[in-house]
Amino acid sequence: MKKIVALFALVGLTLSSLYAGDVSAYLTGAHMDATSARKALKSGGYEIVATYDSVKDGQTIVFTNSDLKAQASKENRAHAAVLRLFVDNQENKISLTNPVYFGRAFMQDDYNENVYNAQLEKLNGLFPGLTGTQDTLDEGDISGYRFMFGMPYYEDSETLAKGSNSELLSKLNKDNVIFELKISDNSTLVGYKLSDATSGFVSTIGRANGAVLPYCISIEDGKATALAAKYYLAVSYPKLSMGDFMGISEVPDQILAELEKAFK
Repeated sequence: MKKIVALFALVGLTLSSLYAGDVSAYLTGAHMDATSARKALKSGGYEIVATYDSVKDGQTIVFTNSDLKAQASKENRAHAAVLRLFVDNQENKISLTNPVYFGRAFMQDDYNENVYNAQLEKLNGLFPGLTGTQDTLDEGDISGYRFMFGMPYYEDSETLAKGSNSELLSKLNKDNVIFELKISDNSTLVGYKLSDATSGFVSTIGRANGAVLPYCISIEDGKATALAAKYYLAVSYPKLSMGDFMGISEVPDQILAELEKAFK
């Protein structure tokens, strides 16, 4: 823990919650437009995968690099291939997914602290003055997180379709595909556009975490899967209350139905 605290102090990231063992899911900073944000990311060696209008007056920039893809090439770890930057033109700020938080969530037992701390240090250098949001979990709870008893864990993914990788990719509804990112010979991560009716949950439970979209599909070893929505939404909104969750109770089923339909 002392090494982690020292790292944040070194790069100037003021995450006071870390001293209590908490890790923020998002890092927020001064507003910049999407063009400037992409330019900053490229200057740090990142590849821009897609820019997506995720909410009204807000865009999500999906990005990656060779280190992230190398980690995500491990079995059942495709979702760790990308990070996201949300440009909020309504609230005049940016928000990035914290690589340490989502790295722990999506890499599970394969989490490499050195890799994800390096990503964090790089992003803080590209976007000076980032601070952690109040959306936190204790670092020891992230990999084993679920919303409550009976709810899914990371590994409880939804199977959408089966077939060869090439067959699954060809069957996808291309009109709704935001990006296809080849991670390895055996895996591809797909960003998929949900309907306006379904994606409206972001405005309901908090546009600040608009980087939750687009929803991703992993195509790996002849199977298309997606993180269970009751897991993905909960880990992306770690301060979500039971009342908030009940307010979008139909959304997880709607998400699954749309993702399954993508392969019909």
